[in-house]
Amino acid sequence: MTETSPVSFQSHPDDPLDKRVSTVGRIHPHVQVKIVDEDGRVVPQGEKGELCTRGYSVMHGYWADPARTTESIDAAGWMHTGDLAVMDADGYADIVGRVKDMIIRGGENIGPREIEEYLYRHEAIADVAVFGVPDEKYGEAVAAWIQLREGASLDEEQVRDFCRGQIAHYKIPRHIRFVREFPMTVTGKLQKFLMREAMAGEFDRE
Repeated sequence: MTETSPVSFQSHPDDPLDKRVSTVGRIHPHVQVKIVDEDGRVVPQGEKGELCTRGYSVMHGYWADPARTTESIDAAGWMHTGDLAVMDADGYADIVGRVKDMIIRGGENIGPREIEEYLYRHEAIADVAVFGVPDEKYGEAVAAWIQLREGASLDEEQVRDFCRGQIAHYKIPRHIRFVREFPMTVTGKLQKFLMREAMAGEFDRE
């Protein structure tokens, strides 16, 4: 994060290969971190929560924007990153999603990244973005935009069949669209809010 100058964790050349490629490493010296639940309580080791960091690397605030600063940095000086993370017994952290991307379907919290990583296993899928869309019955439903590999073919039901019995039934995408590209920022970040807006527009026309 730019707001944290810009890192709180880093791996070391001597770390095991799996830790270097599958985690963001261990905490930097002179920096504090904690992983908290929705109520701000520190979660047990190995459980998912929002990553917070505090120390010399955290910014003083957003320029001329005290309201946004207060939203991000609490009274104790903790920067709420918005990242969902898990820390193992050796102190390595794995970023598993974004708080704002969490899908809440009928009271179940669903992390899009888990579904995306599973769908990447399909040989026909080149890229995928999973996000929540409004649903009258469950509050939110799981949606997936999929880019296929060149020359590959796949339909919605084949995607669902690939998921059945492998991931929880409530995580299987209800709405699936095959697209050529995703809306991106100039720095290459997915703009899932634009995907949600596009899907909501489809629902309004139905």
